[in-house]
Amino acid sequence: MSVSLAGQLVVAISSRALFDFEEENRVFEASDDRAYMQLQLERLDSAATPGVAFSLVNKLLAFNTPERQRVEVVILSRNDPVSGMRVFRSARHYGLAVQRGVFTRGESPWRYLRPLAANLFLSTNEADVRSALGAGVPAARVYPQSARASDAHPDEVRIAFDGDAVLFSDEAERVFQAQGLDAFQSHEHQRAGTPLAPGPFKPLLDALQALQNEPAQNMRIRTALVTARSAPAHERAIRTLMDWHIDVDEAMFLGGLPKGEFLREFEPDFFFDDQTGHIENAAPHVPAGHVAAGVVNG
Repeated sequence: MSVSLAGQLVVAISSRALFDFEEENRVFEASDDRAYMQLQLERLDSAATPGVAFSLVNKLLAFNTPERQRVEVVILSRNDPVSGMRVFRSARHYGLAVQRGVFTRGESPWRYLRPLAANLFLSTNEADVRSALGAGVPAARVYPQSARASDAHPDEVRIAFDGDAVLFSDEAERVFQAQGLDAFQSHEHQRAGTPLAPGPFKPLLDALQALQNEPAQNMRIRTALVTARSAPAHERAIRTLMDWHIDVDEAMFLGGLPKGEFLREFEPDFFFDDQTGHIENAAPHVPAGHVAAGVVNG
């Protein structure tokens, strides 16, 4: 009988996004992969500490039951197979039901996203993230220095998204970059009833909506739109989500205010944004990842 991941939310994640391998990575950068492999082998029986995306993965896996598998997490890593042993042992130590992995020893692993039909790819490697986005897979570069997720919401997966160039296309952002704020506001006000085209994270939002509509017994999804838009440009964003038949639980139209402190209060398990300045502002407060898409990342 063949095995299929069809119908599941598939998260592909690098080992360094799931676990804190920053000390080991410094050995790799200062020496070579053999020194790194040796260190990982020496630490085989020592579980790595949770990384930036650990809380997100842990909570998503809680949607699975013995009767139904709704979320699949796959390690997709530039690590070598020897180091991969420590990754799997660390996952088992924390009770993470992770059984699949691809380890490529320095080669880019993003091409394996296609046979996985991944809904999300999280990695600390910018080139891999850009390749994934180019192939149409929602992907973000995890900032390893990000704060870890709050433990205040054990029964909710909380995810925050920027709007333009993340959930939505970068159409409006292009107007802002070329002509300024007044032109942007006018452009969006005139087109308030015209839905924006989907952005790179629309497929992930669809997959999360399916989980949100059918919550697990002890786990729910809570989403937030956190955008620099303000009135009157807010209306097009809301109407676009309505046209997609997608609900978000919270929406923050901040009109250019720094996002970090607002995100600190929302306490997401992860935040996605296309602008590095917003990520750098958010990272001291919450787990964050950069979506290298749209005009500002060209």
